[in-house]
Amino acid sequence: MSSPIEIIESNDPVAVPWRVALVRPDGRPAVRETEEKYLMTFPHLIVREIILFQLVVIALSLAAILFDAPLESIANPVETPNPAKAPWYFLGLQELLHYFPPVVAGVLLPTLVGIALVVIPYARINLEGVPLWQTPSRWKAPALAAVIVLLTVGFALFRCWPIAIPTAILGAAMFAARWQVRWLQRVTLPEWIMTWFVVIATVLTVIGTFFRGPGWSWVWPWQ
Repeated sequence: MSSPIEIIESNDPVAVPWRVALVRPDGRPAVRETEEKYLMTFPHLIVREIILFQLVVIALSLAAILFDAPLESIANPVETPNPAKAPWYFLGLQELLHYFPPVVAGVLLPTLVGIALVVIPYARINLEGVPLWQTPSRWKAPALAAVIVLLTVGFALFRCWPIAIPTAILGAAMFAARWQVRWLQRVTLPEWIMTWFVVIATVLTVIGTFFRGPGWSWVWPWQ
């Protein structure tokens, strides 16, 4: 790097015997020399996906051969089954209809979830990929606590316990990671959000599948 002020001597007799030249220091950003390991998609990833796909097909074929599908009787257009359950991948939304009005459960909440799934990947927290409590922040803990409390209380007011209880548990786990719980310290904020979404979807689907009987009332699976 050159010095900011450099004295240059001139041999020209006509010119001034001494000249002062201002030289700007080198301002180029330093580049860290890190060796990162890259793998090509083909064949490393594609071959593994093909192998996994074949294993899944074999497992499903064996299950179809060894076990009969739990089919009900022939459909009767005159008699509607009670309860009329949606396919398993829609049972979470159908379970929400038990707690919220149709506009909220069928339109508002799915729209908010879809918008969140589009927006969250572009957040800065995904670009950094650091654990939640690694970077100190003055407003992080109060903001997270406020969001967790609002979600828990909001769902509890509608008696939507399948969402309120997991939200409170995951919120407690997030703050437990701050208090030196080792196996939680490496979890990032996007991973916490995705875990919350997966847990809520799983709980709602399981309840709608095994614990809902006639009139969408609560029944135990062995009854």
